[in-house]
Amino acid sequence: MKKKYLFILLLVAVLFCPVAQARKITCFNEGWQFIKGPFANNIVSAQNQWKRKWNPVTLPHTWNARDMQEIERNFYEGEAYYRKEYFCPAELKGKRLYLKFEGVGSCAEVYVNGKLVGSHKGAYGAFVCEMGNALKYGENNQIVVKVSNASRPDVIPVNHSLFGVYGGIYRPVWLIVTEPCSITLSDYASSGVYITQNNVSSKSADVKIKVKLDNGTWQPSQVKLENAIYTREGKKVCSDVQDIRLSPQGIKDYVSEFTVKKPHLWQGRKDPYLYKVVTRLIQDDRVVDEMVQPLGLRHYEIVAGKGFFLNGEKYPMYGVTRHQDWWGLGSALSNKEHDTDLAMIMDIGATTVRFAHYQQSDYIYSKCDSLGLIIWAEIPFVNRVTGQERENAHSQLRELIRQSFNHPSIYAWGLHNEVYEPHEYTAMLTRELHELAKTEDPDRYTAAVNGYGHAEHPVNFNSDIQGMNRYFGWYEKKIQDIKPWVEELEKKYPEQILMLTEYGAGGVVTHQTEQLAESGNPWGQFYPETFETKLHEYQWSVIAEHPYIIASYFWNMFDFAVPTRVGGCIPARNMKGLVTFDRKIKKDAYYFYKANWSRDPVVYLTERRYINRERKNTHVTVYSNVGIPKVYLNGKELTTMHQGYTQIHYVFDATLDMGKNVVEAIVTAPDGKVYRDRIEWNYGGESDRKMNVYENPNEHFGL
Repeated sequence: MKKKYLFILLLVAVLFCPVAQARKITCFNEGWQFIKGPFANNIVSAQNQWKRKWNPVTLPHTWNARDMQEIERNFYEGEAYYRKEYFCPAELKGKRLYLKFEGVGSCAEVYVNGKLVGSHKGAYGAFVCEMGNALKYGENNQIVVKVSNASRPDVIPVNHSLFGVYGGIYRPVWLIVTEPCSITLSDYASSGVYITQNNVSSKSADVKIKVKLDNGTWQPSQVKLENAIYTREGKKVCSDVQDIRLSPQGIKDYVSEFTVKKPHLWQGRKDPYLYKVVTRLIQDDRVVDEMVQPLGLRHYEIVAGKGFFLNGEKYPMYGVTRHQDWWGLGSALSNKEHDTDLAMIMDIGATTVRFAHYQQSDYIYSKCDSLGLIIWAEIPFVNRVTGQERENAHSQLRELIRQSFNHPSIYAWGLHNEVYEPHEYTAMLTRELHELAKTEDPDRYTAAVNGYGHAEHPVNFNSDIQGMNRYFGWYEKKIQDIKPWVEELEKKYPEQILMLTEYGAGGVVTHQTEQLAESGNPWGQFYPETFETKLHEYQWSVIAEHPYIIASYFWNMFDFAVPTRVGGCIPARNMKGLVTFDRKIKKDAYYFYKANWSRDPVVYLTERRYINRERKNTHVTVYSNVGIPKVYLNGKELTTMHQGYTQIHYVFDATLDMGKNVVEAIVTAPDGKVYRDRIEWNYGGESDRKMNVYENPNEHFGL
């Protein structure tokens, strides 16, 4: 009996443990050394020059973590090198070994023992190199990565003008070991598994799974391919097994098709339910490779003039934009930083994110799948054209789509942002990118973005969605001019699918004033937070009243580095974020959107950093989504209240006392719970500060 029991245990191990024989993925971030170049073009010759001291680094790493963030136009842009010793165990002979780089800024060449095993152009997509015969088994191997973030006319972005391209191996690297027969790794660093869905409803959903298989031997191999769909709880919904004689000549595609009955739909933030697709390659009765991919069953539809629909129901598109870099870290982030950013995006109540202006970490796309955020992913075709970037733009878009294909959160592929002259060339390339996206992925939308704001611009109407960036009150005209702009487009182009893809203003938390005009001065050095707040208060109220704007994305969720400019007295910085670059301070406008968008209770007094007041007769502004607030100044209730631009926006007249003033807002919610906020101001007499950065320094924009 005991022997029988042991036999059963052994049988179970044989049947279920073969998964352990599938591909092995090992973190490859430790033990690197770094040195700035340039050196000789030939790596073998360059090695003889490497007598200087190398610095030990752990990946992710960038050499621009400080210089690209602190000084205008004074950062290292050029070549650098990384090297690492890797001992390859002898028992791996006969396996296939790959290095997967999630992101290198921006061009890379990878060498193993002096032999080139791969190269890549583009800072934001992943790429894979098979080390193959360059490896020595049972010995140490030297891996060298030559990296450059120098601007090139043939690689997008072609300059550092809108944002800096941080140099370095700034995302993780992985060592991947597979059997000779595997799910391919060499299809633009994709998963090798492509999931499409059609006819999605609460009754059923059609799912097609395409798998690309690779035979690295010299002979055909007999294998089995299994595709299965599982619920989040681990219950198998359906499966398909195919017997395949896998040819060694080229990568082969195989397809499984399913109909899922009564699916649990992916419902955005309300219910981001994910199935999982498990793909297994079986050979000689053991699993030799396995991939697990997310499956969120959903249907997106955009109806011009009416809105965005998720699974047949209108869905609010409360949008933010996100640049990935952090103060002091650049783009070399860990998952901790990505999680912090997403937590604030969720906290503010956003439902959609435009990840601008480039492919971002696959980790953050995966988190959006599970959080229910609907996202726009794009390539860095921005700002300028050279006429030499066509091939690379195609390549980066293909990478983005194939690597991100299975993320249910993605609804649109962004093709370009504010790219203009020569108009004919830009329009032609945008049309090509649209066709490429539709060939790769017919089921998602494409989008292109213009900054001029009129539909007749010659680069427009080459994608499914026309995005427009409009900075009324900042780069052009007045804050209030957003309203006639929208109304004119509604009238002239009612069938246009329009999104407001950027709007906002600079805001520095140490710059405060009440003397606000209807237009800011982006070319000056005074960026009052109070102006940024007023702009968002008014412009969101207009957006909310116009469903013609299918989605809106304020610019930006976080301050970020722009190494070619000075903004608000701060070098190398774009200050339009609603959170500071170090993620420590949430500006007033952050709480305005949170009160409008979030279901969390908000009672918030604005201008808390504007402590030393300029005017005796002033206003107290409160955001409250739990009821009408009562506001007290030095213990006395303020009785004159004006409704602001939205239902959560309240403005009270106040007369300050000399010296310290205490302002308190109190709201008793319908459930009896009390919410309050408190700030302190100082008043020492009327200020004589001259606000010469505005055309009309005494004109107060407000109620």
